[in-house]
Amino acid sequence: MLVDLIYKAIQFMVKTIVRRMTTTTTSYQYQRNLPSIYTLLRRSRRSLRDLRQLHCFLLRRSLFPQPHQPLLLSHFFSLSLSLSPSSPYSLSLLSSLPSPTPLLLFNSLLSSLSHLPSSLTVFNLLRSLSPHPPDFFSLPPVIRLCAHEAALHTGASLHAVAIRLGLDSDVFVCTALINFYGRCLLISSARSLFDTMWQPSTVSWTALISGYLRLNDLKSAQELFDKMPERNAVTWNVMIDGYVKNGDLDGARRLFDEMPDKNAIACTCLIDGFAKAGDMGSARLLFDQMNHRDRDVFAWSAMISGYAQNGCPCDALFIFNEFCKTKRKPDECIVVGLMSACSQLGNLSLAKWIDSYVMTRSIGTNNSRVLTSLIDMNAKCGDVERAHFLLQSIPQRNIASYCSLMQGYCLHGFGSKAVDLFSQMIQEGLNPDEVAFTVVLSACSQAGLVEEGKKYFNMMRNICNISPSGDHYACLVDLLGRAGKLEEAYELIKLLPVEPHAGAWGALLGACRWHSNIELVDLVAKRLFELEPQNGAKKKEGEEGRLPEGAGRQAKSQIDIQIHAYHEKTSFRLPLSQFPFFGESDSDLNSKREISQTLWIGRHTPNPSVVASTLAPRPLMEIC
Repeated sequence: MLVDLIYKAIQFMVKTIVRRMTTTTTSYQYQRNLPSIYTLLRRSRRSLRDLRQLHCFLLRRSLFPQPHQPLLLSHFFSLSLSLSPSSPYSLSLLSSLPSPTPLLLFNSLLSSLSHLPSSLTVFNLLRSLSPHPPDFFSLPPVIRLCAHEAALHTGASLHAVAIRLGLDSDVFVCTALINFYGRCLLISSARSLFDTMWQPSTVSWTALISGYLRLNDLKSAQELFDKMPERNAVTWNVMIDGYVKNGDLDGARRLFDEMPDKNAIACTCLIDGFAKAGDMGSARLLFDQMNHRDRDVFAWSAMISGYAQNGCPCDALFIFNEFCKTKRKPDECIVVGLMSACSQLGNLSLAKWIDSYVMTRSIGTNNSRVLTSLIDMNAKCGDVERAHFLLQSIPQRNIASYCSLMQGYCLHGFGSKAVDLFSQMIQEGLNPDEVAFTVVLSACSQAGLVEEGKKYFNMMRNICNISPSGDHYACLVDLLGRAGKLEEAYELIKLLPVEPHAGAWGALLGACRWHSNIELVDLVAKRLFELEPQNGAKKKEGEEGRLPEGAGRQAKSQIDIQIHAYHEKTSFRLPLSQFPFFGESDSDLNSKREISQTLWIGRHTPNPSVVASTLAPRPLMEIC
């Protein structure tokens, strides 16, 4: 009996020693493999399937993070929720946490998950697992999330919790609440909290200034900015950005000149403001003054997009060529601006190169904005088959992608295909907007589909509850005019509920010339001359409309340009000799190696507001 007890005691001691040795070995192995686990986590950011495989691997090797390793564990959980916030797998991971959850792990998880859209749900789940009340580490990330989602009720409840726990006097909690109320446009509540702070930090001052700027209250923001005892770079950037967004570029430039340490963020913000205001000269001057090392992707993107939006596609291509020399990878905004410039030029070879450039480098191939720009570029440059293929490859098509291809069909004379595409868009359950109706009415006019055009016009008013604008009426007038119903078109213009613009009268004038209606030509030309007295060519067209043979055929292209001006920002075209084009010896577009082509900028003359002197002809330059 005694021998058996001694034997069992020795057996128990041996098992305990072995267990401790195994635990120590596993812990040592775990600590030794920490860098490799971080590496595997970085490699598993692509899909939830890769992360689940990594999870199984770590469990089998006894390397899965434990509660005493909160940073690595929170990193793993945040990665799973960022890949699939509402998946059962991600939520089951949180449910597998030990209960009660340690406070350190609780706070670490909140900090790492605060940027996710489902963090409020995660916070409620974590709150049920932790018996500890929230502290000054727990509340700020959740309050910041409420500010980002404008969750006023939840944020106010957290404010009440902070008051009940005596945390409302903490500088971090109070600053988060000021930012929350400022984002929710409750600036009086934010100011009351700020006034109760014993010693506000620079972040607190910046949060309140940002709240005033959201309400376009530049005066109060400037007064608060002048009273600040100490300013950092973020405060200067917030003020400059506020002036830019409110359209006060002079004030933004004044602040920028006063800024002690100018940074790339402030420069980029000011460049973007000048570009959106159409002042590309000031934007280019500021861009050239930047240090080459400070020119990040955002600064290059602002310049390329600015030139493209202001009708300077050659300048946009030139800036992109300079960007490629930096050997950086472009972002989605850069390629969207590049495609916009190519659409204005209408250069098919350039469009094919950009298409291949984007696809081979996988730049935003899952982004609807990039794909829509690709469709628009290919359609406007003449490759409607490629544009149609891209549209069908988009998993979730939107109105913008449909309108881009419809507009391409219209520009190249395929009005019937554009109407069929509009019907397909409606069958998919998408509700057309004003631009979509403008395009389909123009397509009906081009294809001579009078009844279909009237049907879509009535659908816009009666079913979609969209009030027709002057552009819609201009399309309808053009539709009736091309069909020879000139009297009906003229009566429609006279009875319009809105004042018809020159596009409607110009469409009717072209129709009168086409059908040789001499009686209406004088009336329409007179009215058109009253609307645009500076354009004497319209009056001359009216006089030439008396000629019965061949009258009006040259006016058709002018009418088409007027009709499409609503959804095409510019009709900028260059002579062929001034096109930036790619050489004939194209490299293999399907090759995985870096694509190299040549860009000739022949007699490239930038906008006079950008550079006073004319640039000399440039040699062939390698692009990418």
